[in-house]
Amino acid sequence: MSAPSDTAIPAADVGLDLTACDREQIHIPGAIQPHGLLLVADAATLAIVAGAGDIETRLAVDWLGRDLSALLAQDIAALFATSETVAGVALAGAPVTGVSEHFDVTLHRSADHVLVELEPVAGVPVTAAAMLGRLNAMAMTFERAGNLQALCERAAIAFRQLTGFDRVMVYRFLDDEAGRVMAEDKASGLGTFLNHHFPASDIPRQARALYVRNRTRTIPAIDYAPAVLRPAGFETLDLSDVALRSVSPIHLRYLANMGVAASASISIVKDGLLWGMIACHHGSPRVLTPDIRAASSTLASGLARQIRAKEEAETYRERLRLRAAEDAVIPKLATDPAPRGIVTALRDDLRRMLDGDGFAFVDGAVVAMHGLCPAEEDVLDLAEWAVTQNGIEPFATHELPSLYPRAETYRAAASGVLALPLIDEGAMLLWFRAEQIEEVEWAGNPHKAVSVDPNAVLTPRTSFESWTQAVSGRSRCWTREEIEAAHRLRRAFHDAHVNQRLRLLNGDLQRTLADKDILIAQKDVLMKEVNHRVQNSLQLVAAFLSLQAKSSDDAKVKEHLAEAQARLAAVALVHRRLYRDDQVESVDLSRYLEELTDDMKTSLGEDWAARMSLDLAPILVATDRAVNIGLVLTELVINASKYAYEGRAGPIEIVLEQHRNRLRLIVADQGVGKSGTREGFGSRMMKAVVAGLSGTIEQDDNMPGLRVILTAPIEDMR
Repeated sequence: MSAPSDTAIPAADVGLDLTACDREQIHIPGAIQPHGLLLVADAATLAIVAGAGDIETRLAVDWLGRDLSALLAQDIAALFATSETVAGVALAGAPVTGVSEHFDVTLHRSADHVLVELEPVAGVPVTAAAMLGRLNAMAMTFERAGNLQALCERAAIAFRQLTGFDRVMVYRFLDDEAGRVMAEDKASGLGTFLNHHFPASDIPRQARALYVRNRTRTIPAIDYAPAVLRPAGFETLDLSDVALRSVSPIHLRYLANMGVAASASISIVKDGLLWGMIACHHGSPRVLTPDIRAASSTLASGLARQIRAKEEAETYRERLRLRAAEDAVIPKLATDPAPRGIVTALRDDLRRMLDGDGFAFVDGAVVAMHGLCPAEEDVLDLAEWAVTQNGIEPFATHELPSLYPRAETYRAAASGVLALPLIDEGAMLLWFRAEQIEEVEWAGNPHKAVSVDPNAVLTPRTSFESWTQAVSGRSRCWTREEIEAAHRLRRAFHDAHVNQRLRLLNGDLQRTLADKDILIAQKDVLMKEVNHRVQNSLQLVAAFLSLQAKSSDDAKVKEHLAEAQARLAAVALVHRRLYRDDQVESVDLSRYLEELTDDMKTSLGEDWAARMSLDLAPILVATDRAVNIGLVLTELVINASKYAYEGRAGPIEIVLEQHRNRLRLIVADQGVGKSGTREGFGSRMMKAVVAGLSGTIEQDDNMPGLRVILTAPIEDMR
């Protein structure tokens, strides 16, 4: 890749199984870059047990075995005692004077060791006030960017001014984990990587994980000889948090092939996930000092917040556009009793509503078309095929020829299609999007391979010349908001169909209409009766469990019965919320969880209600997934209320986030943290629900307390 450290090579370039790159243990290289020094001390005694670099010549001859505090002339134990230690976050020690140079000191603590990085300081460091002023000015330019592209362009300029590198690129990861250079600022005379794509294999999985944990990386000179850890026995020491960590030899050769002499990378982490990177290249050796790295990391955090704001604003504008188009179309559906007449009158409005290049209405053998469309017989075949793909739900694709080979002959008119079945009428609406041949620029040919030799040494690619690939058979993508608008349009047609039938039958079929009203009323009564009986049944079971608990002298039995009562209450709560919801296919998960939490606050009492906080991003999900996520939320809140504060009320934070096509539900407390390994019925039930969501659930230390994270696809992946 053109930017970051610890990168691998694209699989297609070498023809080998590059999953070996994904397995390379880059966090335990056993060595550091020689421009700095590393001391390793025992965490309990603070006696120095290992080190790397020219320590004898630059710091002290008799360093091994000495007390770390004495060698650095500062109380290390007191420094850790007065500071919060968080994984991936370093502590700054007081500067140290060596034999002939001054060093900045950075400390990291693990369970067994204290790792100390010493980096030489050249010149007078920038004052905090001056650096804050620069960062504030740059952050203000970010805020004034009108859109995401403008924001990335301003970021490239700001980071180049801050770091002084020859080339700075803003690199974004795409949905397929490949990357694209969104913006670039460079010295005159250099070639450009702007808009170039890089394969996903350029950055292996374990490197991406390190970029989230250790958010700045620098290689002052790529032609260094690694300084190994000594004495022997420390080769497998975890150096994940160490900025001086030696870099993969494959990556150093990769940079050399690009003509880069020094590099740095700053991670862009949005909502805890790696969105992209700031990639810096220089044509000669260049050091990125600790204070500049810290400033770069702070500026990248501000950039990530602005990226989130810009993406949410774009989504909001798209929803507003679609709602405005719906408001112009839906009221007109009631003006004509025949669907064919409605569609004919509104065909241009319908086409523009979902941004189609063409639009067709298929009713049996009758086809009505508007705009750029395939031939009539092709539209009939396509409608027949589309109804088999997603049943009564809307079906959308932006690469139709790959799914339906017959479409290859008319891909110029319809490489993308959104099909909307109208079940009431037995008809179908079709929106077409024309082929959009995309010229994708790659930094080197991503498909070029060499002969496979199992004994070959793994080497990076050597060519980064622009290679253009014409991607055909695709159209503009259909957004999730457009597909949801199609759902609403289908419901509007259904409502119009019902209303039109009622008006047609109003005169001659008054008795039938009356019978229909009676049936509707009976259905509503029946639904209410079913809900009432379910709630009564749950209350009876809860009362029975309460009586059993009172009559039992066994404390263990009482505990199990009380837990069963809590589970029944949770099920009843989710059932009541589902019955009151007016959505069918999908719901706004944030609204659903907010109303569910309001109910839980009522049941838990005022003390708990005052301590519960919510930060919920709007996410559209299918109703059945919302119900399952609601069950998980109630289980996590019940667990927190029972165990986190030993029965007393305490803070509970509920967060809902979206990243690309996945959601994260976080329930965090500040209580006693995870205790014990017992797995009860509630935990087993929650695991089954999470598995049904094709998700995962993790428990992290909230320092203090417990942070439980549910991660799941927004849509059902099965």
